[in-house]
Amino acid sequence: MEWALDGRGSAGETQREAHREVRPLLVLSRRIAPSIRMAYVPWGPELPASCNQGQCNRALAELAHSLGRHLPGNTTFVRFDPPWFDPEGGKAQDLSSPFVRAAADIQPPDTVIVDLAPDADNILASMKPKWRYNIGLAEKRGVTVNLAPAGEWEKDIGIFYGLLAETAKRDGIAVHGIGYYRMLFEEYGGAIPAGLRLYTAWHDGDCLAAIVALFRGEQATYLYGASSNAKRNLMAPYALQWRAMMDAKAAGCTKYDLFGIPPNGDPGHPMAGLYRFKTGFGGSIVHRPGSWDYPTKPVLYALFSTAERLRKKLRDRRKRRSG
Repeated sequence: MEWALDGRGSAGETQREAHREVRPLLVLSRRIAPSIRMAYVPWGPELPASCNQGQCNRALAELAHSLGRHLPGNTTFVRFDPPWFDPEGGKAQDLSSPFVRAAADIQPPDTVIVDLAPDADNILASMKPKWRYNIGLAEKRGVTVNLAPAGEWEKDIGIFYGLLAETAKRDGIAVHGIGYYRMLFEEYGGAIPAGLRLYTAWHDGDCLAAIVALFRGEQATYLYGASSNAKRNLMAPYALQWRAMMDAKAAGCTKYDLFGIPPNGDPGHPMAGLYRFKTGFGGSIVHRPGSWDYPTKPVLYALFSTAERLRKKLRDRRKRRSG
């Protein structure tokens, strides 16, 4: 659907307010339990940078309310992942009533974005010394990076998924079935240089690591990564990220989003290693608000939210044990 926003930070439907600025809005609807359905707005809505916190909150509430007439009758809540963030690097402000902080985030609210506008030498210079060293080490030791040709992903998806299963077992994380990744490339692979890209890193016939990145407009996003338990001293994941960054730059992207880190560098966090790895590539740390819910059926929503919080607590406990 489409929605519109005026200069006062008020939202409205384009059919009624044709003079307003029109922006696309993706809304996904999913049944998640008997009698419970959620609507989800990923990375939306986009609002002008001039909107203050009060205007953003008001526009989002008006949008959530207006969505009701377009959603199935058993929709229990609408979940938003607003893309807003503090450009100074601080934590994004929380939303206020009628929104409720979701028990679990769908999109990662915290991430690292590398500026690809400088030349390659300056991008390297912004990294931590050990990261520059590891990129060079992988090349010296003979690690090569391959890009799966457009439309010829099937073999590489199988290789990637084998590494992903190995990574999941090692790190105690859950992954989708292989059909999910096949569907992604079938639907969104497109033609290079745009769309999804699948990179694999090799040494003497062994595939050591693989990543999936999305190139779209001025931004490239690292979506998935996996690595073997073998030859970890060859630093293949560093070679993969560097190749993806350089390809993104060549394709006209000015930003490379490493897509998801813990909220801070707490060494006790179950994903502390991920924080160290991604922040080592330099770039700016960005904190977004995370997932927020607009309940449309408060009683059912309260039951679902309690169950979701319990499930997240159990999942976090398993991650800590595996770490």
